[in-house]
Amino acid sequence: MSPDATKPSHWCSVAYWEHRTRVGRLYAVYDQAISIFYDLPQGSGFCLGQLNLEQRSESVRRTRSKIGFGILLSKEPDGVWAYNRGEHPIFVNSPTLDAPGGRSLVVRKVPPGYSIKVFDFERSGLLQHADAAHGPYDPHSVRISFAKGWGPCYSRQFITSCPCWLEILLNNHR
Repeated sequence: MSPDATKPSHWCSVAYWEHRTRVGRLYAVYDQAISIFYDLPQGSGFCLGQLNLEQRSESVRRTRSKIGFGILLSKEPDGVWAYNRGEHPIFVNSPTLDAPGGRSLVVRKVPPGYSIKVFDFERSGLLQHADAAHGPYDPHSVRISFAKGWGPCYSRQFITSCPCWLEILLNNHR
């Protein structure tokens, strides 16, 4: 038996973005929960403060300073939850936050100290049959922006206009 045969599969990968630029590598998550933060006095996880980029805009620098303790992303029996541990809101978009077949852009604001089920495993089963004729669509990804919202209610229409954001690519449901 090869050494890789006993290695557990990761349940998601995390990509960190600054506007339209991915910064760093994909971070594979094997544990049931992962802290994603800029500045954490103790503990382990994905430290965004360690990711370097030669040229950063002032808006990215300001937003990075607001990430602080960031989020705790947790895989539970009913889905994936995000707990906002920072001092500023996070904004979340996920296919399971929308009504089945809705395909509208639903972005939820999560205040500091609150959590949200960012991906519902049961509802995701309903999305398997959704019409994908409206262009590229990944029913197994979640987008989370730090401190800045986007969508119909904001001046930023697209997440790529947000200074600092995460893309959570779920592995077990692909």
